[in-house]
Amino acid sequence: MATDGSPLHIRGACREDVPDIARLLADDALGKTRETAAAGELDAYFAAFEEIARDPRNQLMVAERDGRIVGTYQVTYIPYLSRGGNERALIEAVRVASGQRGRGIGREMMEFALDEARSRGCLMAQLTTDRQREDAHRFYVALGFTPSHVGMKLPL
Repeated sequence: MATDGSPLHIRGACREDVPDIARLLADDALGKTRETAAAGELDAYFAAFEEIARDPRNQLMVAERDGRIVGTYQVTYIPYLSRGGNERALIEAVRVASGQRGRGIGREMMEFALDEARSRGCLMAQLTTDRQREDAHRFYVALGFTPSHVGMKLPL
């Protein structure tokens, strides 16, 4: 795994980060079809950020290197009655800037997210990933995730 030696700083996102997060979400083949990073079209992203920021069970995170946001992810902590009434961490919207992939940023973000989940007492972390994201599948398996369930979605 190549790194450039600069430290990666992972922190909670702030409102000023929303345009950079939108750019990361749109920075791949699938994201280009469903996201926008145009400055005048970010109102829905800002509204979503405000909801996430108010919810103590949600964390929107960014990874910075050399003062630039190079990655993002969101974690939602979900209380469950199953498995003894414990919380689980749902990790979604994991993105690393296309020019920064392969440098360990994704691994560092995921390790940070999993450590946070463990510190909260979560017994499980789960995520979904689009079937077309084959590189992401290999990445998550290398982290120890197993494709144990079938996920289904229904656009509303």
